[in-house]
Amino acid sequence: MLIGVVKNKSKGTTLAHACLIATSTLERMKGLLGTKSLAEGFGMLLIPCRGIHTFFMRYAIDVVFIDAQMRVVNLVQSLQPWRLCAPLKTNASMVLELPAGKIAQTLTAVGDELEVNLIGVK
Repeated sequence: MLIGVVKNKSKGTTLAHACLIATSTLERMKGLLGTKSLAEGFGMLLIPCRGIHTFFMRYAIDVVFIDAQMRVVNLVQSLQPWRLCAPLKTNASMVLELPAGKIAQTLTAVGDELEVNLIGVK
């Protein structure tokens, strides 16, 4: 699995210093399942992806829906465990999962442009 840094180019902030990039079906299916928490600075980017669930998770997450041009098209703050989240009216092609509170902390908004810089392989 690839690891990258995810930045909000529009705001000049970093969303994740170490973001796992899940591109295979198995990686996306597993996602954050089985983890006890998502530490500050970490995240998971699911590609391709238009919706997620938090079944069997133990903690809330912030969710950023991103289109193919790396623009934020929808945001969900503090999505609680045991929820479905698949906005119907977006053209999302990927989803970024972050620790709860990160969207507010970084002032990320719909329309912001993000970038991912690869830093390694896990």
